[in-house]
Amino acid sequence: MSSFVFRKGVLHAEKVPLPAIADAVGTPTYVYSTEALTRHFLAVSEAFAEARPLLCYSVKANSNLAILKLFAGLGGGFDIVSGGELARVKHAGGDPAKTVFAGVGKTAEEMEAALAAGILLFNVESAEELEALDAVGRRMGRRAPFALRVNPEVDARTHRYIATGLKTSKFGVPFEEAVELYARSRKMKGVRAAGLDCHIGSQLTQSAPLRAALTKVAGLYLALKAQKHALEYLDVGGGLGITYVDETPPSAAEYARVVCAATKDTGARLVLEPGRSLVGNAGVLLTRVLYRKQTPARRFAVVDAGMNDLLRPALYEAHHGFVPLVKRRGGKAVEVDVVGPVCESTDVLAKARSLVLPQAGELYAFLSAGAYGMSMASNYNSRPRPAEVLVDGEAWRVVRERERTEDLWRGERA
Repeated sequence: MSSFVFRKGVLHAEKVPLPAIADAVGTPTYVYSTEALTRHFLAVSEAFAEARPLLCYSVKANSNLAILKLFAGLGGGFDIVSGGELARVKHAGGDPAKTVFAGVGKTAEEMEAALAAGILLFNVESAEELEALDAVGRRMGRRAPFALRVNPEVDARTHRYIATGLKTSKFGVPFEEAVELYARSRKMKGVRAAGLDCHIGSQLTQSAPLRAALTKVAGLYLALKAQKHALEYLDVGGGLGITYVDETPPSAAEYARVVCAATKDTGARLVLEPGRSLVGNAGVLLTRVLYRKQTPARRFAVVDAGMNDLLRPALYEAHHGFVPLVKRRGGKAVEVDVVGPVCESTDVLAKARSLVLPQAGELYAFLSAGAYGMSMASNYNSRPRPAEVLVDGEAWRVVRERERTEDLWRGERA
């Protein structure tokens, strides 16, 4: 089921024709579906109904305030990786007490702000970070609740840039070090052990790596409990994949079965960190064709969206579907590279696609663009970032205005 469908040859978001948004707001523009966001959140929530976990949406996937507010209204918590993301969560009405703070490079200032806000957990990733958190807790007269992120050394079978559970990763600590750090934490006055954390990577499309990792982590959780550590939470991470081309990731129900089966004997309160699976297929990026270009070797369609707007193809060689907003009848398909205006050879958004040759002025959409699209957008080449629009049934509204040229140098001094 998709919230983006063709009706009488015109691509719609729910009941809104996308050309109407493009004409009113301009391009490039991200468009999100309230129905899809809600449906994806509830699918995970209902699949885990018996376990009653805390669903902490991974803010880095898409941090728009309207999306954060929507998930908070559905009862969701949040997984953050910076002080800025914490500020966004609070501004959107999210509950800090349902928030976990991950990431390998938390500053003392970020720790202080998060502890003052009363977050649920700090997911700690190194011995020195634990010592820094202890110092912050002692200085503030509080015990910061923490979970160590452990590295199970399991291959997530995903892109090497988003695999985080291997021993070569910068994330997490080995099991043996974790046991020693939990023991050391007993003597620290500024922290308290509240849980255990594991996250092996993003865009997971197979159950086996997740099952293997969580089985190992559940065993460690039980061993730590046997050592009288007062653990309550088991954070199983996120990373469930979506379909970009022909991937067949586990359904929410299968995901729940795997997680619950691996952790059922721990008695822990589960914490989940879904991100891409909630927002990825709930958004598209609208763009307009500027020019066509033919060389002896390639045929190009130049569009007004660039790698600064959608970085994933340049960063990961990621595939996003590319479809016209209005279907054309007939026409022979040819091989086309869809490229942006950024002055980089890597600014190729769709390579070697079989398309009816796009026409100048024609509107298209990059599909499955709700995750790591706008959140990775930049002002490279001094390009203002896109607008963002949220659709709800027949209604739609701008939830982030397009940046203006003068926004590009706000805060600078000549």
